[in-house]
Amino acid sequence: MTSSTEGLPARAAALDLLHAALSRRAGLDDALMRPPFSSLPPRERGHARALVMAALRRLGPIDRMLDQKLQKPPPEAVRNILRLGAAELFWMQAPDFAVVSTSVDLAASRKETRPFKGLVNAVLRALTRDGAPAAEPQGLCPDWLYARWKAAWGAEGAERIAALIAEEPSTDLSFKAPPSPDLAAALEARELPGGSWRTDRGGLVPEWPGFEDGSWWIQDTAAAIPARLLGARPGETAVDLCAAPGGKTLQLAATGASVVAVDRSAPRLKRVSENLARTRLAAETVAADADSWVDERRFDAVLLDAPCTATGTFRRHPDVLWASRPGDVAPLARAQAKLLDSAAGRVKPGGRLVYCVCSLEPEEGEQQVAGFLKRHPDFRLEPIAADEGGAPGASITADGCLRLLPFHVDGGGDGFFAARFVKR
Repeated sequence: MTSSTEGLPARAAALDLLHAALSRRAGLDDALMRPPFSSLPPRERGHARALVMAALRRLGPIDRMLDQKLQKPPPEAVRNILRLGAAELFWMQAPDFAVVSTSVDLAASRKETRPFKGLVNAVLRALTRDGAPAAEPQGLCPDWLYARWKAAWGAEGAERIAALIAEEPSTDLSFKAPPSPDLAAALEARELPGGSWRTDRGGLVPEWPGFEDGSWWIQDTAAAIPARLLGARPGETAVDLCAAPGGKTLQLAATGASVVAVDRSAPRLKRVSENLARTRLAAETVAADADSWVDERRFDAVLLDAPCTATGTFRRHPDVLWASRPGDVAPLARAQAKLLDSAAGRVKPGGRLVYCVCSLEPEEGEQQVAGFLKRHPDFRLEPIAADEGGAPGASITADGCLRLLPFHVDGGGDGFFAARFVKR
């Protein structure tokens, strides 16, 4: 019989991750880089992260289920222990007795939650008798966000988007060069339109074939489209603004263009440099704010993947659904407009500018295009063709922009918006 205390460090780390994910934007990413999570052995890190993801993907139905069992709201740390316990009970195929016992031990291990270990025991035992809750798509995300999607993409569109929240995504790969049949087979990967590859392979990513020699990097198939739309070529100059974590920088460098990667976060830019070294690709890296970076160079190709609400990335980052707030959209849209204006000044006459965001919100996409063209009559919109760069036909708007909804990709993909401009 497995001891109830086995795996307690992983669950304790999961509790800290869940708190970070729900308390602030990008909190989960930050917590993944620090102890206690970063101090765990690889296998326990994998379990802790999987447990948190299971809870975040079904947080709506879990909270409704808990509210039916709780007479009054407990402290947030106690609710988070219950959330993790419910996720492990119903979606991670763990034995009921082990989940209940370890959750009680977790509550007992912390001063703030110790007085509630009896409550944790009673609630989780009651849940095991009731069974898993039904999860309607609308209930898988906050009401305000679902209402936004319904207004923007219609009732059917919103339901189809939300239905993907609970699904664990496959892993998409971008290759430096087309993979050999043997490497594709070893990775158990299948090719997607545009040149991305998708695999359901498990295990530690650094141990996958081709990782050590830099043959590929992880990049959602939707996120790989904007760099292809830029069409950088050997002998051209290109700049990737807001470059981290660097997938698009690697794509541009692989074209043979001379590339500069700019990002305001030095730690995140270090990851770009590490990926460049692993893949044996070259790019200049600059730690600076993209909107105020002082550099007289003008480029043939400029890529701006602007900071945004990131609501389109919920398949891999379900925390964005719960850490985002309605008030986030307007200030981010203002920042995007400022970045676009700065990016415009870095384009050579006749050069291209691709603007993109991993957001499902029109203020961060379609409305940015309209405002930019009014402010910059020296630019024109260069329409994107159906299937260009892997863009599904259903994702091309009437004016030739890319509005990629997660269900446009077979098997699901990130939500993305992209527009391509040419300087007259």
